[in-house]
Amino acid sequence: MRHVSLFVVLTIWSTLLMGNNNREPFEPAATVEENLRQHKRIPDPAEEVWWTPTGDDMAWNNKNIQAIFPTVPVYRDGPVSELEYKLRTDIADFKVDTPDGNMRFVDFLDSDHSTSMGVVVLHKGNIVFEHYARMKEYEKPIWWSVTKVLASSLIAILEDRGQIDVSKSVEYYLPELSESDFAGVSVRNVLDMASGIDCSDGEYSRGTCYYEFEASLDDAVRSDKTADTPYEALATMRPGRWADPGVGFDYSGTNTFVLSWIVERLMNMPFQDAVTKEFWHKIGAEGDAAIFAARYGIALSTGGFIAKARDMARFGLLFTPSYTRVSNERLVPKAYLDMILSGGRPELYQNARFPESDDFMSEVRHNVYQWDVVYNNDDVYKGGWAGQGLLINPRKDLVAVYLGYAKDDQFSELSVLTQLRDALKGVYPD
Repeated sequence: MRHVSLFVVLTIWSTLLMGNNNREPFEPAATVEENLRQHKRIPDPAEEVWWTPTGDDMAWNNKNIQAIFPTVPVYRDGPVSELEYKLRTDIADFKVDTPDGNMRFVDFLDSDHSTSMGVVVLHKGNIVFEHYARMKEYEKPIWWSVTKVLASSLIAILEDRGQIDVSKSVEYYLPELSESDFAGVSVRNVLDMASGIDCSDGEYSRGTCYYEFEASLDDAVRSDKTADTPYEALATMRPGRWADPGVGFDYSGTNTFVLSWIVERLMNMPFQDAVTKEFWHKIGAEGDAAIFAARYGIALSTGGFIAKARDMARFGLLFTPSYTRVSNERLVPKAYLDMILSGGRPELYQNARFPESDDFMSEVRHNVYQWDVVYNNDDVYKGGWAGQGLLINPRKDLVAVYLGYAKDDQFSELSVLTQLRDALKGVYPD
């Protein structure tokens, strides 16, 4: 009897520690031959940016960053926070508009109109939709710029603890920036992509400010004038300003790296360890995550996060009433949630360097704290450049994440975000 009891105890403990193993049998995502072929197709980093390939090559690269480049680890800990399956067929069956007419949402994801790799939707902490059109559920693709809200969320945590005043200029926390064009720019304007620095992601060609910044991270081709590190690149950055700080929105990862540098300075640890300490160690993630770090092990806080889709959804839960499904403590401060929903500045989009369409502006409330869009219906969105996204709606207790890539003919695929929001608004009306 004692042996039986011990077996039962060990079985229960193993289940709690390792999570629910009632999943499909493991199948490899690629063959040995495919891996060899794809590695040979990666551009020479001394000649071309590694991420420029599109189509199937981009899809493979997005899913295999850790096999291509150095990364730094983000560690999980403790029992897996199990997400119960309560699948909604009405999400899969919701009819979305395509050039071929109305199509079931799940069929759209599988169709040639989409480059979706995976989509996970949670409602009240339960998985209500999960579909992997072009990846395995266990794979850990790169989330590109979705990474940026990890940096801003860490700043928000430090702000809630009274360790940072975002109204202060960045050089108050980073004296190294006192001779750069970032001098005099408040942390808040950096958070909101309103620094005014003339270093836009939209000007991505060799020799430009942003290209050279990316090259300092080994995420672009280095030249004789490339700074040794991104810290040096920012400290010596003097491209001038396209506008005064706080006037208008202009998207630049330089803003994000300033934030992650402040996090490193105030927390006295590398960015990836801050993500581990404040989030990944505490949310019951299924797996460790990682961050692209090709240059001196410096985390690409601007867009290098690598994690499973369900684990990114767990992070999204921290912004909803169902945060208790993944953590016994509130990790995302309520004041931060209030800021996201109602503390943005609409004038930043109205005065954007690259104006948005009237249709876009009619749906949008503001951008804020590195979140790209807060919609009028309380949808909060952060996207990645090649078909990745994190969508939350705290009022509806919804989280959706998705992964993808760009077609060879350069982004002719339909946006997953548009179709996803249509489906969720149909099933969970505003």
